[in-house]
Amino acid sequence: MAKLSPHLYGTLITTLGVIILSPDALLIRLIGVDGWTILFWRGLFFAAGVWGYYILRHGRKSVGFLTVMGRRGVLAATLFTLSTIFFVLAITHTSVANTLVIIATAPLWAAILSRIFLKERIALLTWLAILICVGGISLIFIGSLGGGSRHGDIFALICAFGLAGQITTVRHAKDIDMVPSLGLSGLMVAAIAFPLADPGSVTQEGFAYLVLLGLFILPLAFSLITIGPRYIPAPEVSLLMLLESILGPLWVWLVLNEVPHSETLIGGTLVIATLVLHSCLGFWRKK
Repeated sequence: MAKLSPHLYGTLITTLGVIILSPDALLIRLIGVDGWTILFWRGLFFAAGVWGYYILRHGRKSVGFLTVMGRRGVLAATLFTLSTIFFVLAITHTSVANTLVIIATAPLWAAILSRIFLKERIALLTWLAILICVGGISLIFIGSLGGGSRHGDIFALICAFGLAGQITTVRHAKDIDMVPSLGLSGLMVAAIAFPLADPGSVTQEGFAYLVLLGLFILPLAFSLITIGPRYIPAPEVSLLMLLESILGPLWVWLVLNEVPHSETLIGGTLVIATLVLHSCLGFWRKK
């Protein structure tokens, strides 16, 4: 088997991470408790999942990964903490549709931040792909934009900015393993949420969903997504993360029987086709 190019490798692992992450919003709804309680358990399990892997693999040397990251690791963890908190608050204060369409602006923020701080030239192809994808996702959720809470919409916008900043920071430190910053972020989230949480209010079923989400899905998905910017530009990572805006409502449809509108099918086809075409053209250009 031929060795994968760095660009193709980064694209594949990022896409896999997004696919694994896609049931996130559905599981938050199924857990059925307030946002701060979800955040407390989510952060705790997330940190345990990330650090459990590093301790099993590296033992006492695991602490060294934190010191190597330095300030950029702390910044990445802080920005990821910001995006995590406001994602959960957005999901619990407005519709999933509103949350995901607003978070779809993350590629625009990432492109701007990369241009300002990393001096990366953003290819015209990437700008066009971002605009087409945002347009496709807007088409999907155009019928539901008026139904959400204003506070929830603001929370989703803050989440998008935090996510774009975290991806850009990881891109800046592409020669360093930044995955441990996710474990640090999990502890930050749990510490911030604890005073406002009610940990004992979770049902047995809800707790099972929390374990699945926090201990397995999130560590694996975000570890792959965090590795992605080491190989491909931050805007491309954010662009691939738009897949969650398609797959997230699909999970809700399959489990909660919320039938998608025709706009969802049209917009979803547009986004997926754009992502596939952009990735193929990017690979061809690198080749």
